[in-house]
Amino acid sequence: VQLQASGGGLVQPGGSLRLSCAASRSLFSINSSGWYRQAPGRQRELVALITSGGSTNYADSVKGRFTISRDNAKNTVYLQMNSLKPEDTAVYYCSARISTSVYWGQGTLVTVSS
Repeated sequence: VQLQASGGGLVQPGGSLRLSCAASRSLFSINSSGWYRQAPGRQRELVALITSGGSTNYADSVKGRFTISRDNAKNTVYLQMNSLKPEDTAVYYCSARISTSVYWGQGTLVTVSS
């Protein structure tokens, strides 16, 4: 599966962005889709996950601010990010797990700065 991420950019603290991840195959064939991020000098970390059944999971640091969702008709997973903080600055990657294989999209840079 190929994943195409988009939507990153520069935003002021308190602002919002929506990331998109378009998959090359039906989301119903994907066990789970997720967003990860990697800040400079830090390890990649899970931000949010959504399963094929619609269950979601979030990192504690983004709960209440970020929302992961999907549009099955468009084979696209979204990450709505509100109340952004400077510490949210990172390269964000989308991922898809099919059975035991994990696929990654290219990263999209999110910079939160005034």
